[in-house]
Amino acid sequence: MIVDRQHKYLAELDPTGRLYNEDLAPAIERKWTSYSFFAVWMSAIHNIGTYTFVAGLFVLGLTGWQVLTSILIGTGILFFGMNWAGRMGQQTGVPFPVLARVSFGIWGANVPALIRAVIAICWYGIQTYLASTAVVVLLLRINPGLQHWQDQSLLGLSYLGWSCFVFLWLMQLLVITRGMEAVRRFQDWAGPIVWVVMLLMAVWLLAMADWHIPMNLSVKPLSGSGAVLGILTGAFLLVSTYATMLLNYCDFTRFAKTERAVVVGNFWGIPINFAAFAAISITMTIGTVVVFGKAITDPALILAKVPNTFVLVVGALMFIVATIGVNVVLNFVSPAYDLANVWPKRITFRRGGVISAVLALVVMPWNLYSNPVVVNYFLGGLGAFLGPLFGIMAADYFLIRRGAIKLNDLYRSDQHGEYFYRRGFNTRALAVFAPTAGVAVVIALVPALSAVAAFAWPIGFIAAGLVYFLVMGGMAKRASIQPEESAEMGALE
Repeated sequence: MIVDRQHKYLAELDPTGRLYNEDLAPAIERKWTSYSFFAVWMSAIHNIGTYTFVAGLFVLGLTGWQVLTSILIGTGILFFGMNWAGRMGQQTGVPFPVLARVSFGIWGANVPALIRAVIAICWYGIQTYLASTAVVVLLLRINPGLQHWQDQSLLGLSYLGWSCFVFLWLMQLLVITRGMEAVRRFQDWAGPIVWVVMLLMAVWLLAMADWHIPMNLSVKPLSGSGAVLGILTGAFLLVSTYATMLLNYCDFTRFAKTERAVVVGNFWGIPINFAAFAAISITMTIGTVVVFGKAITDPALILAKVPNTFVLVVGALMFIVATIGVNVVLNFVSPAYDLANVWPKRITFRRGGVISAVLALVVMPWNLYSNPVVVNYFLGGLGAFLGPLFGIMAADYFLIRRGAIKLNDLYRSDQHGEYFYRRGFNTRALAVFAPTAGVAVVIALVPALSAVAAFAWPIGFIAAGLVYFLVMGGMAKRASIQPEESAEMGALE
């Protein structure tokens, strides 16, 4: 009854049908516990992409211990950032594109939403491609005769690769089209399951290396200052990697029972869990150097060297599950909401997910994926856009409005709404975003600045947040949730 009243009230605030549908409304049912968020991070971290990232830091010249130090610094920063981002979702109950209306305007919110959607769609395709390589290895081991299909290609991918990619693509689509509650149930068990194959592979490599893994080993030793820069570079590349999640973490925390559930889940899921997974990943990478004479940065290729077919089959299946998990958490939920925000009257959460999946296929992600150096710095380039966006939203929410949001006005399409600004756009926010993002992009992508490219995200975040606060601080009204609004909205708080 309360939900029906809420939906009717919000729909009346938006006669244009351009701001509201049931998926974009504030969450009423809050079922997610601390384990739910711990599982979110297991799903986000336990995947081939994370292994490749950790192995890439080793390839760049860091020792095993230095890689772990870098990971701990990066996850520490990420932990505090996710607590801020999570608080915004838990307190308001709205998804990211709706929350972006606070600082960018009711129509201007589509700018950060579509930037986030494009990044997520590309990564959905890349992660699916990486996992499909494990399926290819599995099928070739079971039936070597399929090599004929591996030797023929279309648009840069073998026929066998196409088959495996489309198979995983469809499997993930089955999860996302069932809604957010299905996402929660899936990631509750998908995250932990990949530990099985990772531990088995680690033990196998340790045995092959006579139980000796030199954590001080480096493929190209760095000097003292070079090592420090490498450690900090890795830390901020990690932050840039998950900067997408900083923007849209409220898509998940809007369903949290309490703010404490978010913080506890983040603690066990980010610094603790990531450090453990990184330790396994770097151990395996060094193990490949000891056993095979070179660093193998793709766990699917390590799996292919396991002589036991049963272990190979189980491992490939685990990688499939891990990929579905990370794509659902990081790369499906956000664009589903983001695209729904563009045209709420016609695009629901489910339809947004289907559109995202189709676009991820069209971009041919195997052509986007390259060696670890390119991948890592590509992530730094993406972080150049995301730092300023998060800086503006965080400064607006925490420093200017101090968490007081007029929920009803997020769905008002008339000029009397708090977030209508100028014709639905906060031109000041866009004016701050453009130059700060430009500076960050230059830092991230100009070859002459490659030594500091990884710091594009924090520079963009601090610069945009500070400038936005100076521009808006003296002008923005201190919003508050009016008593009559809370009554109309039901038990939202």
